[in-house]
This record gives sequence, structure tokens and C-alpha cells, in this order.
Amino acid sequence: MTDGAIAPKLFALSWPLVAGNLLQTLYNLADVFWVGRVGSDAVAAVSLMFPTSWMFVSTAMGITAATIALVSQHVGAGEDRQADHVVGQTVLLTLAVSVALAVLGYVFRHPLLSLIGAEGAVYTEALAYIEVIFFSLPLTFLFFAFRAALQGAGDTKTAMWLMVASAGLNVVIDPIFILGWGPIEGMGTRGAAVATLLSRLFATAAGVYILLRGDWGVQLHLEDLQPDPDRLRKLVDVGYPASLDGWARSFSAVVMAALVARFGPIPTAAYGIGLRLMSVSWSVSGAVGQATATGVGQNLGAKTPDRAASVTWTATATTMGILFAAAGLVVTFPAEAMRLFIGEQPVIDEGITFLRIVAPSWAFFGGVMVIQGAFRGAGITKAAMALSFLSRWIFRVPVALAVAFAWTVTVPVIGPVSGLAWGVEGLWWAYVAGAVASFAVAVVWFRLGTWREGVIDRGATPAAGDD
Repeated sequence: MTDGAIAPKLFALSWPLVAGNLLQTLYNLADVFWVGRVGSDAVAAVSLMFPTSWMFVSTAMGITAATIALVSQHVGAGEDRQADHVVGQTVLLTLAVSVALAVLGYVFRHPLLSLIGAEGAVYTEALAYIEVIFFSLPLTFLFFAFRAALQGAGDTKTAMWLMVASAGLNVVIDPIFILGWGPIEGMGTRGAAVATLLSRLFATAAGVYILLRGDWGVQLHLEDLQPDPDRLRKLVDVGYPASLDGWARSFSAVVMAALVARFGPIPTAAYGIGLRLMSVSWSVSGAVGQATATGVGQNLGAKTPDRAASVTWTATATTMGILFAAAGLVVTFPAEAMRLFIGEQPVIDEGITFLRIVAPSWAFFGGVMVIQGAFRGAGITKAAMALSFLSRWIFRVPVALAVAFAWTVTVPVIGPVSGLAWGVEGLWWAYVAGAVASFAVAVVWFRLGTWREGVIDRGATPAAGDD
């Protein structure tokens, strides 16, 4: 990514990431598709759990954002052995964090479900799903560590092919465990989680083997699994804002899911399906953002910040164009999109409203995610974190509370202030407000150029085992 025409190289780096993220989304779409054959309670349960599951995935992505930044900048500077050492320390860090989260999540699973508003049959189905998902967390984290390591080195195809195999396996075994087949009794939502666990186990085992082989740009050396306080501190310093970023995004999704749940199971089911469709746009823009992170990181390592800026603007414009086109398709055929997942007409009707309001804002979501990727590639993860906080906690959740619900408070000097009481549609409009406002802030912030120095230590003492 440090020389030659930008657009072709960006495309070559992006398309496997787009494919990989779409295949990750396929996990969720397949779950909803087959769970929809069980009933609306099961769909509502998986829908409520989607933001919670995504909270943990976002944590893994946040930790490994530091890996992408450090590996890509070391590779751009020609320091390959330093990049390998970062990989080993990433494996240690992701294992420690994921095991801790899995234990905490399982212990507090009942209060968690009550907090987000699961009740009755939805509570039972959600509990069966989330209990298995907690056991899969270390596998999820390790796979993201593997993908980030190769991505920082400029290899995005290997992880994509693993995702092809893993997602294909998930699609095949999903109906077996959800609905039952032969001697295997159908397990409903728990079956969806078991299928995800087995698929991730396969992908993670293959990923660790590839890193140990070292034939794909970076290598996992056993001696690098010894804790290196300096490298771990650097990973934490660069990665914790990205992890907080993921939690800010995911916890806001949990809050929004809880707000939607106040309007009943039909809007909740429609919201869950709408989010799955929306997650396709996240998959595209998130992948291009990851490719942008690699391009920015390698160019800052090579001391060519102007080219890093050009990579970012090229990626942003292209992503927004693609998502505008995708939104146009969904807005034109919203009922058909909903019927792919469920046949209950009240849910379809609510989903049509969601898609027609929210889909046109997908491009702005995408633009923000690409610019956040550029900040992460530079190692300026605090800027990406701040953009997520602004988007969700300043521009979305407060707007949702203001326009969706009926309430009145007395403000000194001003007097009584009331909510607009738009109902569940107010929650959909809050998504639009957050996307447009945060995109405007992201563009202005990136143009300030505070990201141009990078984060690797020039002339640093080589790590143990360096050549």
C-alpha cells in the first residue's frame, strides 16, 4: 500500500475483507433465517442477544485494532521481526481478556437478560442462546487476533477463505441443531449457538496453525508467548480506546434494543431482522475501514502521510457510493427483504417502516467507519473512540429518548419540556440523526491532520528474539 495506484491496491486489500465480514454476517443471517422457523419469540430472543454478542465481538475488534496499527507500521518500516513479536503478545492479551469476559458473562447472565428487558418465553430462549455463546468467546477473540495479524502484513485473503469454510459449515449445521435431523433433537436458539461454536472452533484452529507455519507474512513464535510488559503496555495503550469504542457502540445497541423491547415483541423482532440487514452495510464499511487502517499504517511507517490521506478519502467516497446504491435497493423492495427471514405480516410491516427510515443513512454510517479505520491505522484510537461516543451517546440515544417517548420534566428558566412521543418510529429516526451528525464531525476531525505521526517507536530497542 506504500506505492503505485491507490484504488486498485485498496480494492485488492478490501474485497477479501468485505467478503470475510459478509460471511461473518452470514452467521447471524443464517441464525435468524432458521430460528424464524421456530417462531417470533425465538427471533425476538436472538434479536435481543445480537447487540450483547456484538459487544463481545467489538471488544475483540478493539483489542486487535492495536495489532493492525502496530504490525502494519512495523511492516511499512521494514521491521518484520518486531511485527511477529506483536502477534505473540496479541495472542496472550486476547486469551486473557476473552476468558475473563466469558466467566463474568456466564456468572451474570440472568441479571443481564433482565436488564435488557427479556421476559417470559423470550427470556428462556435468550438464556439458552447466550449461555453457549459465552463459551465461544475465546475462539472468537483468537480468530480476530489471527485476522488482524495477517491484515497488518497486507494479507486479507487467507482469513477470507477461512471464513468461507467456517460460514459454509455454519449454514450447513444450523438447521440440524436448530430444527433437528435424524438422531439430533432440535434445540431451537441453543442449537443456533452450538452451530456457531463449532464453526468458530474450526476457523480458530486453522488460524492458529497458519500463524505457527509463518508462510503468510507474519509468524507466531513460541518464544513470543512469554509476557513482554513493554509490548503488552503498548498494545493496551493503543487498544484500550478501540475496546472502549467497541463497548460504546455495543452498549448503545443494547440500550436501543431495550428501548425497542418496551414496544413489544413485534417491533423487537422487526428491529432484529432490520439490524441483520443493516449489518451487511457495516460489514462492507467495516471491511473497507480495516483495509484503510492497513494502508494508513503502512504509509505512516514509510513516512508518506499524504498518501495515507489519499487512501482514506478514496476509501470513504467508494464506500458511501456502494451503500447509497444498496440502500436504494432495500428501500425499493423492503417487504421482500423482510420476508427472507419471517412470514408474520405484522413483523414485516414494522420492518418495512424501519428500512425506509434507516436505510438511506447507511452511507453516512459507512463513511464514519472508514474514517475511524484511518484513525486506528494511525494508532490514534482515541479519535475513533470519540466518534463512536458522539454518534451513539450524544447524537442517537438522547434523540431516541427525546422523540420516541412521552414524558415531561420542568427545566429551570425554560419551564416544562416534553418528549415528542413518536413511538417506535422515533427510535428509527434516532439512527438517522446519529449517522449524519457523526459523519460531519468525522470529516472535519480527519482534515485537521492530528493523526500523521503514527505510534511506533523509531529506533526502539529490538524485542527479544529479533534478528
